[in-house]
Amino acid sequence: MSDNSDNQTQATGGRLVLDVVVYTFARLVLVVALTAAIYYIAKLIGISEFPLIVALLFAIVLALPLGIWLLAPLRKRATASIASVDERRRRDREQLQARLRGQDKKPEKD
Repeated sequence: MSDNSDNQTQATGGRLVLDVVVYTFARLVLVVALTAAIYYIAKLIGISEFPLIVALLFAIVLALPLGIWLLAPLRKRATASIASVDERRRRDREQLQARLRGQDKKPEKD
């Protein structure tokens, strides 16, 4: 393998990690924001003994469908990064298998 291919793989892998971390962080922020909203809305309407854990559980349930809708661009970017890394690994594996069989398969250009 060439250094250029290794650098591209590392860059794509780094992009994958960044995209997945950003998406995960956005999901967590959504849950925290919903928890705070539910908790303080309950306080505003007069429920003084509203447990925080109940607000958190409601927030998790609400964040599941909301996250799919609100965070679609982040999810699509993370999915595209995963697909890119999978494609590169598949291509590298095919090239290795061809070399092991004795077929001198030239790497394809991107």
